[in-house]
Amino acid sequence: MGKIHTRYGDGSPVELEESEVMRDLENGTQDAAERGNVPALSKEEIQHLFDIFSSPYRFVGVEPGKEIVLSYDGTPIKLSRTQVNVDRLQCLQIYEKLLGADTLEMGYLDYSFKPIKSMVTYEQPLIEQILSVTTAPVFYGAMPNLPLYTQPDGPFPNPAELLPQGKIEEARASYEESVEHAVRDIVYVSSALYECGADAIILDTVGAAGDADYLASLKATEVLKEKYPQMCVELGMAGEFVLGMHGEMTYNGELLAGMYPHEQVKVAEKAGVTIFGPVVNTNTNESSPWNVSRAITYMKACCEVANIPVHVNMGMGVGAMTVHDHPPLDMASRASKAMVEICRLDGL
Repeated sequence: MGKIHTRYGDGSPVELEESEVMRDLENGTQDAAERGNVPALSKEEIQHLFDIFSSPYRFVGVEPGKEIVLSYDGTPIKLSRTQVNVDRLQCLQIYEKLLGADTLEMGYLDYSFKPIKSMVTYEQPLIEQILSVTTAPVFYGAMPNLPLYTQPDGPFPNPAELLPQGKIEEARASYEESVEHAVRDIVYVSSALYECGADAIILDTVGAAGDADYLASLKATEVLKEKYPQMCVELGMAGEFVLGMHGEMTYNGELLAGMYPHEQVKVAEKAGVTIFGPVVNTNTNESSPWNVSRAITYMKACCEVANIPVHVNMGMGVGAMTVHDHPPLDMASRASKAMVEICRLDGL
């Protein structure tokens, strides 16, 4: 039995026996199938994953002609993390001219709708400038980030302080009020940027504050699509299932808490979302074959029921990527190839 070079979810390298890789692939898909109540991968699909991981090459890819579209979030933030000293306009030019990006995304460094609202008039001329020097579609992205609406940053009591005190109803009331304020801010900022030329809006890291966070994004999308029927709204999730921080929030009669990707995409469709970005979290204690198999099980189920394009979130600890700002190329290419070939995605 040969050794296969791979990694753990934290990025550390490891050599596994072929039998260990196959075992992890099988265990990963079973874990997802049991948690999400979705079908496990077939023997043929498991074998296909094994072939990808057993390839001796450091970088692997899909066949020519089977490439897919890539969309991005937090683009300027990523370059600032690497100490690339350029402004946001130049950042998007680098992504397009040097990195060959299919789409471009601009966002403020704070990357939340609430603080952007107060300075959106400064963002509008920047969008116009970017549109004049680039060719690819320009998205504008930000997070709903509901915690910004609670004290000490916002007007409402902090549910994280109320819940340990047993003040359940008070905490729920705070979430509900935060949702209404977040919806107004998202609609205000998105409308201003769309009207000055942005090709699309990205609601990013949706659900980071639980079901209230998801509900705010769905409601805001619904309002925006009624206002601008042609608007493209990409919604990227924060986790593989929706945390029930409120616990009783619904959208069109559907309980949001506990939803997995194949359920999340259906309510996103009803709200009018154009592109859906599902997430599966990486387990740092498990191997990359385990994480890839598990992630693809969720994503395959999501793609099979989706009637809108699906761009799986991959990078920095989601989509089976290792937990790094810049995942190792060997792992990134294998996870991406596996996602495209088994899930038949619309994009990443």
